[in-house]
Amino acid sequence: MLSIFAGADKKIRDRHEELKKGARLKNAKELFFSGKFPVVTTPHLDGRKIRRVLGLVSGRGFDSECAFYGLTASALDIGADAIIGYQENVAFHPDGSRYFSCYGTAVILEKLPSLRPDPKTLAAKSLMH
Repeated sequence: MLSIFAGADKKIRDRHEELKKGARLKNAKELFFSGKFPVVTTPHLDGRKIRRVLGLVSGRGFDSECAFYGLTASALDIGADAIIGYQENVAFHPDGSRYFSCYGTAVILEKLPSLRPDPKTLAAKSLMH
């Protein structure tokens, strides 16, 4: 059945998808700047062990920020804690525009040891004294 309102639904869906994409990139930017999501050019992260390699992620766009935070958001979408081996390219077109592409390997890191003492260890030590 053909609906005369189909066009409006599509516009609402497109706007909703655009808002979700904006929130996704904003979240990626906040995590990166807070230091909670490292992106490094090296094949490892100093002081942290890689528990699992999730694979290659990439970001592309006419704006460098969109490409970078798109890359970061893609890694977050698949559960990554960091990106290692980050690289970027810029293609210059005759009309003066630039096209950015960046990529890296999404990884899950080993958990950092807790700074809080283990209650079982504390109880055992108190029994020994």
